[in-house]
Amino acid sequence: MSHENPIRILASTSATKIIKSELNRRRFLALSGTAAGVAFLAACTPQSGAGSAPQATGGALEGGLSVYSWGDYDDPDVVSEFSDELGPTITFDSFNSNEELISKLVAARGTSGYDIVVPTGPFIPQMIENGLLSKLNLDLIPNISDMDPAFLGRDWDPNNEYSICKAWGTTGYVYDKTKISRELTTWSDFIDAAQNEASGRTSVLDDPAPLLGIYYWANGIDWNTTDEADLAAAEEFLTTTLAPHISAFDSYPGGAAIPQAQQILMQSWNGDARIGIMESDEPDRWQWVLGSPDTELWMDNWAIAEGATNPEAAHAFVNYVLAPDTALRELDYIGYHTGGAGIEKAARDADLEMLDLVFFDEEQVKSMHTQTLSEAQQRIVEIWDKTKAAAGA
Repeated sequence: MSHENPIRILASTSATKIIKSELNRRRFLALSGTAAGVAFLAACTPQSGAGSAPQATGGALEGGLSVYSWGDYDDPDVVSEFSDELGPTITFDSFNSNEELISKLVAARGTSGYDIVVPTGPFIPQMIENGLLSKLNLDLIPNISDMDPAFLGRDWDPNNEYSICKAWGTTGYVYDKTKISRELTTWSDFIDAAQNEASGRTSVLDDPAPLLGIYYWANGIDWNTTDEADLAAAEEFLTTTLAPHISAFDSYPGGAAIPQAQQILMQSWNGDARIGIMESDEPDRWQWVLGSPDTELWMDNWAIAEGATNPEAAHAFVNYVLAPDTALRELDYIGYHTGGAGIEKAARDADLEMLDLVFFDEEQVKSMHTQTLSEAQQRIVEIWDKTKAAAGA
């Protein structure tokens, strides 16, 4: 996703009068698995897939469907209704970073057993080039017509041949106002609180790029820098200054840490923060902060893994969740904008809760930036690993 277009495309219409604009996402990946994923990204050497996997033609649906996605990323009621109505039984496995997803697919070489996968946009071109994804049969996904065109044709897959937007979101943090009495508004505030009131009770996302983002965003450094001096400075800060105060690397604080008040300062994706606050017995205790002055913008995408053995069911499920009513239910459950045309108005008409954590205005979106993969990717993952080791994770 370029930085020129998303500002107009993703901003909320309620605030801007222009084309408008996304939970639980991302855990520890063993070093060997991480290295495999990063080596893949760096090498980009095309691989052969299963080759004999069936392709979807609109035939009878298979009896099963396997989805490899971010954690707790689909409404269980929607999943059950799909199975009741159309037959296939769905099983889910979760990953915590795109590197983990890629490592699994690279190692399997088309025999992962997964049908649907959910990669973030910038990782898709390399996955296509390396034969990790299968082309979609868009004739079997007619509900793509219910998507806002702003969320289609992204630069990582201009013709949606391999992917369709599932949801988009951003990164910030949540803090406990009963323990931190001052107002926190920036990443510099996050860093200061982590070393003071929240020392030993601070969690960060278990994902490489947004971990380094804490340092970069607080210091006005391009999040996508490849300058070794910037990388070295980030490593020094994260491993020596911040790591001693980190108590957890948690990509799902909305699941337990927020409702159970396990930490008092937590880096979080917006939708996961929303769920955690809504599930807390004391929702007023928690404050969400959109990271500033800059932060992340990501878009996750439905895709079908090369070698998928249930392609008919995979296409049917993607089509099912793109229907407007279902997309709205998914939005409410996961806490992220799901890309449907008119979905913001539908969400407001339905009086869904805490929509300020789902929809963002133009100025907020201007502060969000998409990750760019580069030759620094392996270095970024190494810093992530070193930070976890320094924190005793």
